[in-house]
Amino acid sequence: MNLILFLIIGGVAGWLAGLIMKGRGFGVLANVGIGIVGSVIGGFVFRLLGLASQGAVGELVTATVGAILLLAIVGAIKK
Repeated sequence: MNLILFLIIGGVAGWLAGLIMKGRGFGVLANVGIGIVGSVIGGFVFRLLGLASQGAVGELVTATVGAILLLAIVGAIKK
């Protein structure tokens, strides 16, 4: 069940990051991938800043922030 929740949070985080950074989502699989990678990046950044997330909402915020950072880095590299 945790894997399913992890994939759902990853998908929602990727979709939100796509809306914020690009104006629309990237598709279900890309959203999940971006959200999963974003959760790793967000967790790393939050630990560096001394922040911790609690519960599903905290995990969603962490993953979304990480996904936004991922999309910003990829966008900067592309230019």
